[in-house]
Amino acid sequence: MVGVPESHSGWTFITSHARVLAVIADNPNVRIRDIAARCRLTERAVSRIIVDLEQDGYLSHTRDGRTNTYRIEPDKVLRHPAEAGLSVASLLSLLLRDESDRVRKPVSR
Repeated sequence: MVGVPESHSGWTFITSHARVLAVIADNPNVRIRDIAARCRLTERAVSRIIVDLEQDGYLSHTRDGRTNTYRIEPDKVLRHPAEAGLSVASLLSLLLRDESDRVRKPVSR
Protein backbone atom coordinates (compact mmCIF):
# COMPACT_ATOMS: atom_id res chain seq x y z
CA MET A 1 0.00 0.00 0.00
CA VAL A 2 1.16 3.52 -0.82
CA GLY A 3 2.21 5.66 2.15
CA VAL A 4 -0.76 7.29 3.84
CA PRO A 5 -0.72 11.10 3.77
CA GLU A 6 -1.11 13.17 6.90
CA SER A 7 -4.64 14.17 7.93
CA HIS A 8 -6.14 17.17 6.25
CA SER A 9 -8.87 19.61 7.14
CA GLY A 10 -10.67 21.95 4.81
CA TRP A 11 -12.00 21.40 1.33
CA THR A 12 -10.47 19.16 -1.33
CA PHE A 13 -10.91 18.72 -5.07
CA ILE A 14 -11.77 15.01 -5.01
CA THR A 15 -14.76 13.66 -3.07
CA SER A 16 -14.55 10.75 -0.66
CA HIS A 17 -16.84 8.77 -2.97
CA ALA A 18 -14.39 9.19 -5.86
CA ARG A 19 -11.45 8.24 -3.65
CA VAL A 20 -13.18 5.07 -2.43
CA LEU A 21 -14.11 4.12 -5.99
CA ALA A 22 -10.52 4.64 -7.16
CA VAL A 23 -9.12 2.42 -4.38
CA ILE A 24 -11.61 -0.30 -5.27
CA ALA A 25 -10.73 0.03 -8.97
CA ASP A 26 -7.09 -0.47 -8.04
CA ASN A 27 -7.90 -3.65 -6.06
CA PRO A 28 -11.41 -5.19 -6.32
CA ASN A 29 -10.72 -7.43 -3.29
CA VAL A 30 -9.57 -4.62 -0.99
CA ARG A 31 -10.79 -4.67 2.61
CA ILE A 32 -12.84 -1.81 4.05
CA ARG A 33 -10.11 -1.32 6.65
CA ASP A 34 -7.54 -0.76 3.89
CA ILE A 35 -9.83 1.59 1.94
CA ALA A 36 -10.34 3.61 5.11
CA ALA A 37 -6.61 3.88 5.76
CA ARG A 38 -5.80 4.88 2.20
CA CYS A 39 -8.62 7.44 1.98
CA ARG A 40 -8.08 8.74 5.52
CA LEU A 41 -11.69 7.93 6.44
CA THR A 42 -13.30 5.83 9.15
CA GLU A 43 -14.40 2.30 8.31
CA ARG A 44 -17.97 3.38 9.04
CA ALA A 45 -17.72 6.24 6.51
CA VAL A 46 -16.31 3.86 3.88
CA SER A 47 -19.17 1.42 4.53
CA ARG A 48 -21.73 4.22 4.03
CA ILE A 49 -20.02 5.32 0.81
CA ILE A 50 -20.04 1.76 -0.52
CA VAL A 51 -23.77 1.52 0.24
CA ASP A 52 -24.34 4.82 -1.62
CA LEU A 53 -22.37 3.60 -4.64
CA GLU A 54 -24.21 0.27 -4.67
CA GLN A 55 -27.67 1.85 -4.29
CA ASP A 56 -27.05 4.09 -7.29
CA GLY A 57 -25.64 1.27 -9.44
CA TYR A 58 -22.00 2.36 -9.61
CA LEU A 59 -20.73 -0.64 -7.68
CA SER A 60 -21.77 -4.16 -6.73
CA HIS A 61 -20.11 -6.86 -4.69
CA THR A 62 -20.08 -10.61 -4.27
CA ARG A 63 -19.07 -12.35 -1.10
CA ASP A 64 -16.76 -15.36 -1.09
CA GLY A 65 -16.26 -16.51 2.49
CA ARG A 66 -14.93 -13.49 4.35
CA THR A 67 -13.82 -11.66 1.21
CA ASN A 68 -15.80 -9.14 -0.82
CA THR A 69 -15.06 -8.77 -4.50
CA TYR A 70 -16.28 -5.46 -5.87
CA ARG A 71 -17.35 -4.79 -9.44
CA ILE A 72 -17.47 -1.24 -10.77
CA GLU A 73 -19.88 -0.31 -13.57
CA PRO A 74 -17.46 1.57 -15.86
CA ASP A 75 -20.12 2.79 -18.31
CA LYS A 76 -22.33 4.35 -15.64
CA VAL A 77 -22.60 8.12 -16.15
CA LEU A 78 -21.59 10.48 -13.34
CA ARG A 79 -24.47 12.00 -11.36
CA HIS A 80 -23.91 15.75 -11.48
CA PRO A 81 -25.32 17.64 -14.49
CA ALA A 82 -21.98 19.42 -14.96
CA GLU A 83 -20.41 16.02 -15.71
CA ALA A 84 -23.22 14.91 -18.03
CA GLY A 85 -21.93 12.29 -20.43
CA LEU A 86 -18.77 11.47 -18.47
CA SER A 87 -18.50 7.86 -17.39
CA VAL A 88 -17.05 6.31 -14.27
CA ALA A 89 -14.31 4.85 -16.49
CA SER A 90 -13.29 8.39 -17.55
CA LEU A 91 -13.06 9.53 -13.94
CA LEU A 92 -11.11 6.46 -12.87
CA SER A 93 -8.67 6.71 -15.76
CA LEU A 94 -7.73 10.17 -14.56
CA LEU A 95 -7.53 9.24 -10.86
CA LEU A 96 -5.66 5.97 -11.34
CA ARG A 97 -3.18 7.45 -13.79
CA ASP A 98 -2.50 10.23 -11.30
CA GLU A 99 -1.96 7.69 -8.50
CA SER A 100 0.45 5.68 -10.67
CA ASP A 101 2.40 8.82 -11.57
CA ARG A 102 2.71 9.77 -7.90
CA VAL A 103 4.03 6.33 -6.97
CA ARG A 104 6.62 6.28 -9.75
CA LYS A 105 7.74 9.91 -9.74
CA PRO A 106 8.64 11.33 -6.35
CA VAL A 107 8.03 15.04 -5.96
CA SER A 108 11.30 16.96 -5.99
CA ARG A 109 11.67 20.02 -3.80
